[in-house]
Amino acid sequence: MVFSSVSFLFYFLPAFLICYFAVPGVRAKNVVLLVFSLLFYAWGGLSSLVVLGASIILNYLMALAIDRRSADRERLAMLGVAVALNLAGLIFFKYSGFLAENLNILLAPVGLALPVVHPQLPLGISFFTFHAISYLVDVYRRKAKANGRLEEIAVYIVMFPQLVAGPIVRYSTIGARIRDRRTTLGRVSAGLRIFVIGLSWKVLIADELAPVVGVVLDGAHTPTLYEAWIGITAYMLQIYFDFAGYSNMAIGLAIAMGLKFPRNFNLPYGALSITDHWRRWHISLSTWFRDYLYIPIGGSRCGPLRNLANLWAVFFLCGLWHGASWNFIAWGVHHGTFLVLERLGLGALLDRSPRVLRHAYMLLVVLTSFVWFRTSSIDGSLTYFGSLLGLHGAGALPSALMAELHPMTIAVFVLGWPLAMFGLPRPMGKGLPEKLRLALFGTGDTLVTALLFLLCVMSVGAAAYSPFLYFRF
Repeated sequence: MVFSSVSFLFYFLPAFLICYFAVPGVRAKNVVLLVFSLLFYAWGGLSSLVVLGASIILNYLMALAIDRRSADRERLAMLGVAVALNLAGLIFFKYSGFLAENLNILLAPVGLALPVVHPQLPLGISFFTFHAISYLVDVYRRKAKANGRLEEIAVYIVMFPQLVAGPIVRYSTIGARIRDRRTTLGRVSAGLRIFVIGLSWKVLIADELAPVVGVVLDGAHTPTLYEAWIGITAYMLQIYFDFAGYSNMAIGLAIAMGLKFPRNFNLPYGALSITDHWRRWHISLSTWFRDYLYIPIGGSRCGPLRNLANLWAVFFLCGLWHGASWNFIAWGVHHGTFLVLERLGLGALLDRSPRVLRHAYMLLVVLTSFVWFRTSSIDGSLTYFGSLLGLHGAGALPSALMAELHPMTIAVFVLGWPLAMFGLPRPMGKGLPEKLRLALFGTGDTLVTALLFLLCVMSVGAAAYSPFLYFRF
């Protein structure tokens, strides 16, 4: 179990910031960042820390081995071994039980059965494995030099803001700043403001919607029509503000430390197609799959049918990356199928359609995809789709759900949609002199940020522990 929200916000983060800014020099700051990151991770279990340590040492040595080879064939062979070892660890911890269960179904007619073992899943293994693979591939492609300083590679893989839920940061974009960076008061101020925005998205919006989602989607009963639509739309908002909130917190802390993480969300619910949606949702993951899987297997350079098969296969694997479950695979296939349909002509048809219709199509496809993502079994998903179609009645909302629909929850639900689709309102006063505009709106921005942080502190202090949804991956 990772730090609770209270422990992180009131103890861990202040202690880290004090130590980080108190020590001089980048190398000393890296040591502080590494120590606190290992402490953060160790809170989830010492066995997980052993796996993480093995990953760091393995990829440090393999990158050096790749970099020292001059012949492309040798470099490719070393890369293949290194990637295979990384994937072997990921498959063992995350998929071995799932694979054994499904192979046993095939082996049952001949009376054979494999032992089904579910190892304890190391926290964030999907993320730090993808970080490591991107480092190895960047070294192979000569986009980056293998780093001879073990502590810098450890910092790259372990740094706690993005360790367990991303965004996925490529070494080629951050390696130089790990060794040489500047921290200024302006960057600290800007970074902490972004951090507070992310924190408020998580605490004030996602956590407010969580009880509604839990009552509908975790209940033992079959939801009715209205209950099902309320539950899945609440979850659609919850997962966006939870995950985008975490990404903003990580990006903000990185800026404050003089680092730079990639933007991970760009108003994905404002997209007009599924293709457009995936240019905006979990950008670091979708671009990782594009650059390290889709393009290497042929991308759009091959024939039309092969191109569509590549696209569909990437999203099949994207679903599997999220978890060892047929539901996650179904979620990936759901998105992959609509991406293929858009390539086959649906996209051209949408381009000629009214904007509101294109937006409604995107929202409906994404919303229904979350049924696969959130329910625990294929049968459960099919039952829930039946509820969305009204096959299980459209009676009054149950008392358990009504009890969670507080005025604040309803307000968050209503106001969250325009915020998710269109973002924060842009500052006004463009016609004012620059100094006056900065004085007025800069002060207002500071006050709003301070108020949001105060509300988050009050909410975290009063609420039960609510983990980030993507910690499970």
